[in-house]
Amino acid sequence: MTLTATKFTPEVMLSAPRRSPGVPNPAGTLALYSVSTYSFHDHKKTAQIRILDIASGDSQSLVEEAGASEPVWLSDDEVIYLKSGGSGSTTLIVQRVGSPEAPAYEAGSIKGPISNLKVKKLADGTVALACSALATRDGHLVNPATEKKAHSSAKVYTTLFVRHWDAWNTQNSSSIFYGALEKKDGQYSLSGDALTNALAGTPLSSPVPPFGGTGDFDIGPEGLVFVAKDPELNDAMYTKTDLYFVPLKTFTESAPAAPRIIKTPGLEGYSNSPVFSSCGRKVAFTRMRSNQYESDKPRLLVVPDINNPDAVEEFYTTPDGEGGWDARPESILWSHDDATLYVTAEDHGRTLIFQLPSTPSDAGTSLPTPIATPDGSVSTFHLLPATDGNDTLFVTTTSLVDNSCYSTTHPHANTYTVISSASKHGRSFGLSRASVSSITFPATSSDGGYDVHALVVRPSTFSPGSGKKYPLCMLIHGGPQGAWLDAWSTRWNPAVFAEQGYVVVCPNPTGSTGYGMALQDGITGDWGGRPYRDLEACWEWVVGGNMPEVDADRAVALGASYGGFMINWIQGQPLGRKFKALACHDGVYSTLNQWTTEELFFPIHDFEGTIEENRAAYEKWDPARFIDQWATPQLIIHSELDYRLPITEGLAAFNVLQAKKVPSKLLVFPDENHWVLKHENSLVWHREVLGWINKYSGVEDEQQLVEQAKELTLE
Repeated sequence: MTLTATKFTPEVMLSAPRRSPGVPNPAGTLALYSVSTYSFHDHKKTAQIRILDIASGDSQSLVEEAGASEPVWLSDDEVIYLKSGGSGSTTLIVQRVGSPEAPAYEAGSIKGPISNLKVKKLADGTVALACSALATRDGHLVNPATEKKAHSSAKVYTTLFVRHWDAWNTQNSSSIFYGALEKKDGQYSLSGDALTNALAGTPLSSPVPPFGGTGDFDIGPEGLVFVAKDPELNDAMYTKTDLYFVPLKTFTESAPAAPRIIKTPGLEGYSNSPVFSSCGRKVAFTRMRSNQYESDKPRLLVVPDINNPDAVEEFYTTPDGEGGWDARPESILWSHDDATLYVTAEDHGRTLIFQLPSTPSDAGTSLPTPIATPDGSVSTFHLLPATDGNDTLFVTTTSLVDNSCYSTTHPHANTYTVISSASKHGRSFGLSRASVSSITFPATSSDGGYDVHALVVRPSTFSPGSGKKYPLCMLIHGGPQGAWLDAWSTRWNPAVFAEQGYVVVCPNPTGSTGYGMALQDGITGDWGGRPYRDLEACWEWVVGGNMPEVDADRAVALGASYGGFMINWIQGQPLGRKFKALACHDGVYSTLNQWTTEELFFPIHDFEGTIEENRAAYEKWDPARFIDQWATPQLIIHSELDYRLPITEGLAAFNVLQAKKVPSKLLVFPDENHWVLKHENSLVWHREVLGWINKYSGVEDEQQLVEQAKELTLE
């Protein structure tokens, strides 16, 4: 990383190289990753595929060309990646590592865009390949570039799901395609020069939109496993996804067997993260219980023999059905000998790796234990070759000060070794771990019985005991079943606010994940109740002498999504008068409008019924009920492609503020969804947000004084 900054600004963060998680080769000597960089000078992005030497930490460029993406290992020294071409086609390119005399070559060409590439070497030396792509109702690959264009833009629907996330739904759906790469005369080629749709002739769709990817399916020597929504239930109303198995022997079968469902009686919610064991006969995955709760607790399950899919075993079962492990397992990895499972889960503001025996009978009631990883949160992890019979993991982490760190972790010794940090552990940004801490404070006495945790980020110039005071910046997370993690973000990065001159407090109140299901589920039917009181308790703890460096008279608060709801709710409550300025990104103006969203199971669960069944709950927590109290200056940000919270929510809030003559500002992005993803738009977002809060907190005046002092010094 060549960037070195004396101050961490939005420009520095957004233009810094972004590394993907690293993936080791089978020998464990090299790691493959991609890196992209955006130039605000040239207004364009460049990308590379790079190779990291795991022993030395040195890296070198492998591929640097437009359209190259999704590299994966074929062998210890061969990489395959996708290259988008003309007319919407995709080419499979193979590149040998460390052999400049061996040019890259084409292994096949697909007449349409594909993504989520995965490969698996089979016993006969061929390589099974799977990917995802859009398919028509009759199972054919969709190529938008060559599709016949309609003469009208009209859309007609007679059933729910009309749009999702940021797109209007069509009859096309995501599907999994497979094929085999055969090696002849030293080069791989796609058998039959075509891929087969594993879901053709079925009503199934996978990966599950809008965020499904390679984690929704896996390749094993016996075939494919994947998750898909239940076609008998409406996608807008239910979360139920099932796990399926498609038996395949050669991955050249042109007519695969029908997918076989993996039944899990009593668990009817999301299925996720299916992964074959090292031997290829077993499958581990997670599944939720409720079919209308997207944030229900995932249960960890295993299929001991994929050819007997009816025999599924669950870990940590309890008579009441709640499960004995009060955590939310996510990604899963099998040990080399299949005796151990490594599983990620959130825990008090971090994502950690836990280990446990791979069978429920061996696990018993002894709960999983975390293993040592670097500061921050785990993004991905992979097995390296065993050393002295012990597993070693290659781990990618990020933290509040470090945007990418690769390390090796040794579960048997509970130690880790850092290989490479893209930002030199934050030093390239002028950041350090010394700026990061956390606080714990009690809930209000009326709620009682639990403590609330918050992450804290202070300016890099902060000096304990100096007497200098900094305005408080309170960040409120979305979800609401989510959490602030010790992890990197280019959308809501606490360090960006801290480096402006704030003490940033990121509370994880009722509704937050990673603190047990009781705290998380406490928000159900209580959106503006316990979570709001937890934020009040946070305020009182911070300004009550526990953080003397905080200037409460210049405090600001910001939030997005549910955090945006909370900003609008705070506007109408006593806490709203304690802030000098507020900022609301894609927030809820009125909970009575929740049925303008796309995933209707969300309000059905959180408000305990449809609006017809429980209108009182929607009305009780409606921020619009209290607009007579709105008085604090507020910035409203909303995006027109946010179909989860339509643009009218932002417009209504802004119109109310303007009509009341409350200082307010509206920032709109016509080409963004629930998040602001484009670099140039993100820079505008940061400039507007920081400009707004700095104006009302007095930070703007402080910055002007610093600049004037510099000018006087120069004179």
